[in-house]
Order: sequence, then C-alpha cells, then structure tokens
Amino acid sequence: MSVPTPDGAQRYWCELAWLPQGEVAEGVLVHVEGDRIADVVPGVPAPPDAVRLAGLTLPGLANVHSHAFHRALRGRVQPGPGAPAADEAGDFWGWRERMYELAAVLDPDAYLALARAVYAEMALAGITCVGEFHYLHHGPDGVPYQDPNIMGHALIQAARDAGLRIALLDTCYLTGGIGIRLVGPQLRFGDGDADRWAARAEELAAAYADAPDVVIGAAVHSVRAVPAEQMPVVAEFANRHAAPIHVHLAEQRAEVEACVEAYCATPAQVLYDRGVLGPRATAVHATHLSDVDIALLGGCTAHVCLCPTTERDLADGIGPGRRLADAGCPITLGSDSHAVIDLFQEAREAEYGERATTGHRGHWGVADLIGMLTVAGNASLGFPGAGLLLAGARADLVSVRLDTPRTSGATPRTAAATVVYAATAADVHSVVSGGRRIVADGEHVLGDAGALLREAIAAIDRTAEAGR
Repeated sequence: MSVPTPDGAQRYWCELAWLPQGEVAEGVLVHVEGDRIADVVPGVPAPPDAVRLAGLTLPGLANVHSHAFHRALRGRVQPGPGAPAADEAGDFWGWRERMYELAAVLDPDAYLALARAVYAEMALAGITCVGEFHYLHHGPDGVPYQDPNIMGHALIQAARDAGLRIALLDTCYLTGGIGIRLVGPQLRFGDGDADRWAARAEELAAAYADAPDVVIGAAVHSVRAVPAEQMPVVAEFANRHAAPIHVHLAEQRAEVEACVEAYCATPAQVLYDRGVLGPRATAVHATHLSDVDIALLGGCTAHVCLCPTTERDLADGIGPGRRLADAGCPITLGSDSHAVIDLFQEAREAEYGERATTGHRGHWGVADLIGMLTVAGNASLGFPGAGLLLAGARADLVSVRLDTPRTSGATPRTAAATVVYAATAADVHSVVSGGRRIVADGEHVLGDAGALLREAIAAIDRTAEAGR
C-alpha cells in the first residue's frame, strides 16, 4: 500500500463532510499543512491533485477511556450457559480476577507489542486520540523496573507507531479496596503512597514536556484504590501541570456502599471534597449516582465518560447520562475493556440506554453524539484544538463509506444519522491523524492489524502457560 504521509501540504477532497455548524456539506476541500488544517472550503469540485475521500468525513474520534492490555481478554471472559468453571466471570469482581491474571504476565516488550496492535485496531475504527488509563507500572511483586516508567514509555511508543495522539493518564493505585493492602498482581500497580506516585509521574511528564502528540495526565483509580487523605496529592499534580485528571466513579453498587460505610459520603462527594473533581476532571462510568452527586459533577463542569459496551458486558448498569449532561457535564465515550472497539456503537448505545430506561426516544441529537466522539472527547484528554474540521484545528479526518450493506441508501441529508446509528468500525476506509494518513482503503500503515493482535496475544498466552 502506498499511503501519502506528507511533511508539508496535502489536500483532501471530501464527497461529504461534517462541518462545525453541525451540518453535512458536499464537495469539501480540506487543505492540510503539517499537523493542522489550513483551510476548509465547501461546495467545490474535486481538484485533480487532491486525495479523494469517499462517503462522509468526520473529525477524528477520541477514545477517552482505554485499558490497552484488557484487549487480550476479549472472548475469554464472557460467561454463558455451559461455560467451563474456569471461564466463569459472572460479575465485575469475577472478571477482575481474570484481568489480574493477565496483568501478572505482561512485561514491557509484550505490552508494547499488544498496545501497538490495539492502537492500530483503534485507528482502523476512526480513532485518532486515546486516553490510556495506565496503572500497570512495575515488575512482578511490585519491584520497579530500572526505568520505573518503562511501561508508560511502551504505551506512548505504541501510540506513536500506530499514528495516534495519546493522553497517558498515569494512575495512582495504592489499595486493593478501602483499607485493604495490595496483594498478588495488584502489587504491580502501586507506588507505596501518593507522594512516590507523584515523583514518578513528574519524571514521566518531564520526558514529554514538549511533545505535541502526548499529554501526561493523572488518574485516581477509584475511591477503592486511593485513600481519601492521599487524593489531594494527585489533584495537585494535575493542577500544577494543567493536565487532565480521570477517575473511575461509582462503577458498581458495591463500590458506593463500601465508600458510604467508610466515609459517610458517596464516591463523588469524597472526590469533590479532596479537590479531584473540576473542569479538567473526567468521571468514568458515573453509573450509580445520587441527585446530589449529579449536581456536584454538573456544578464543577466535570466531563463524564460513558463506556456503554463495557458497562453492559460487566453488568454494571446504565448510568444517568442525559441527567448529567443537563446538569452541565460534557459527555464523552470510551471503549474501556475493549470487548468491542467501535465508538459508533458506543455513541448509539448511549442513546439506546436512555431509551431502555425511560421508555421514549430522542435524548440526544446526531450533532450531540458526534460532539461526544470528537470535540468533547479531545477536550477531556487535554487536546482542545482537535475534533473540528476547521482552520487551525488538528488535521484529523475520518472517512466512512456510505455504500456498504449497513450504510447504503444514505443521502447528504441522512448521512450523519446513518453513520451514527448504523455504521460500524468496519465502514471506516480512511484516517488522517495529525496530518498523516494512517489508514487508506481500510488498511493501516503497520499492515495487518489482525495478525499483529494474534501474534501479540499468542506470545502472552505462551508466557502464561510457561508460568503455570
């Protein structure tokens, strides 16, 4: 495959394009210089020197919540009738044990190979920016590697190899539950205390201080994993760097119940009181919330990241997404455990979840759902100059075919709704990320992403088998 990767200028002519006015325009010429869009001109015939992009072109999608290594669990942790007992993971807590087993066998080389393949899969799905919620820091038994950030470096290298921008959300993870010490594979997640986490994170941030394609953010894993008195250290790191801070929030009812018992407050209240929640914060899941929680999140304009496929896969529940948006929270989307990597599916499931719980349709318009996938998602990850087909914005273009069995019949008037409500990742045929074309005719610059995934996961399986 010959894929244009211009260092200078490049022109793309889009049959149809989603423009910032929230409408589909025909015959849109996009002039790219370096990693930015220089000009957008609708209503022009295709110039002979422009790369023609068929179908509907959208801004690049942002996958706000990823755990790259969870991709190796796909198909192995979905229990059903007749499943062997060893494969049973009937709720979040059973699934978590299987995840720990995987975490135990990863090393930097295996992590790099797996993450590179996962990010290539994301690129094929139209994703140009990923938020990696990173807590697999150290070696076996929690012993730091010679470079204590080598696993973070592997993730960043993987994203660069695949052509994605990355917000590495370095995660503070200190306890295995409220008042419970880390054990087993969990030891790999911990730094001892928040001050030592911050010292390591500072080194990581310094290494990428001038990188336009990397943001080093922070994360409080959850109220289960960080004692309340240590949360301000993580918040201060994010404030000092003007960086995003993310947190798993109220994902399971058991988490909320344990928090109320320990702190006489809900997780949202604990996080708010310790300075974690604010405009640069993103609450991931936000499933089991009180009215007060919703008011707190909306009042501080924290982002919320819904991960509908994972939340349903793990039987976590359906969160109050529409109520959170009405309260003032920008809504974003993520593929989380990567049971599926398809943000179009996540967008429509956000709407369908509301329909299932309320009994009526039309909670978000198509423009709202596209905004979740693009502008809001990039802003949540610390890349506010992305997510729009607009002069000065990052040159991220994702083109979706309108002639597949899922999308055929679309017109300019219905193209956007067709993509959001019917297209899948398989319908993406071209992706430009930061001015570089990383997918052309459905093929990634790294080659066969399926083969990369197969090889990376097989290597992990061999390591696991050798350790038994």
